[in-house]
Amino acid sequence: MSDDDDEDYLDKSPAAARMGKAAEYLVAASAILATGGELNVSTSLVDDEGVDLVFHRRGSSATLAVQVKARMSTGTQVQRGRLMGFVRSQTFQPRTDLDVLFVAVDVERGAIMTAWLIPSGTFAEMTEPNSRGRRRFSASMKPDSKDRWTPFRLTDAGLPSRILTRLADLENPGAR
Repeated sequence: MSDDDDEDYLDKSPAAARMGKAAEYLVAASAILATGGELNVSTSLVDDEGVDLVFHRRGSSATLAVQVKARMSTGTQVQRGRLMGFVRSQTFQPRTDLDVLFVAVDVERGAIMTAWLIPSGTFAEMTEPNSRGRRRFSASMKPDSKDRWTPFRLTDAGLPSRILTRLADLENPGAR
């Protein structure tokens, strides 16, 4: 994929921005519901640091900041079984308490199809910025695929428990 393709792929219409925000709220709401309210989620008023959602567990002080990159089931790549996304270097500063979440959303059902939750340090190690300062993510959505992102792939049901695990890791860094 050329950098020009990058640019076309990243063009955002007002509808795309609206859909992206809806996907963030879908992730937040489903995590709260699936954990019986054990998880809580905060959102940023301004998204200039690449943080869309901040998760924390009830009764705990640990937080997990998450940058969400959503793609819709109506998109060509998702229909072909692949999720592609780009993370801009300007808003990406790896740190222990930041993960990147790539998520495919079924727009007809209003549900998460597949997700990848990747610690930001790991994402930085596994990717290089292109000539425009963007880190490229491209993963197969096929259940039997074995690409390099497979260890991070989650079902909609697995995402909330992975967030809880990440928070436990942050709360007790030496326990695991």
